Amino acid sequence: MANRGNRLHGDVSELSAFQLVYRLVRQIPPGRVMTYGQVSARLGHLLSPAAVGWALHVCPADVPWHRVVNAQGRCSTERLPDFPPGLQRRLLEAEGVVFDPQGRLDLAYYAWDGGAGASFDDGKERQGP
Repeated sequence: MANRGNRLHGDVSELSAFQLVYRLVRQIPPGRVMTYGQVSARLGHLLSPAAVGWALHVCPADVPWHRVVNAQGRCSTERLPDFPPGLQRRLLEAEGVVFDPQGRLDLAYYAWDGGAGASFDDGKERQGP
């Protein structure tokens, strides 16, 4: 795990894969999103996109789980029996995210790539959205 986790600043050798997901998702600014696949990729594919979803399903209360959506820009929690219908969408809309009539958000506009201030170091120059 340490080899894959070295993209994060600090000592990650003691962090679980789920904790790495939580660390990244806590950095997503309000009104921005990442996809499950983007989270997986940023963590060196330590977890599959589906496993990222599972991690967020059991995350601590301080993790903004609602800022992670599927690759089509849709909310995926609608299928879960223990989530109130529309909760993820309402939380995102409260942050200014707009959905189209088909229930998709514009990933080209709302996606966050770990811009300025992210605690990642993968050697790439980044600019904020």
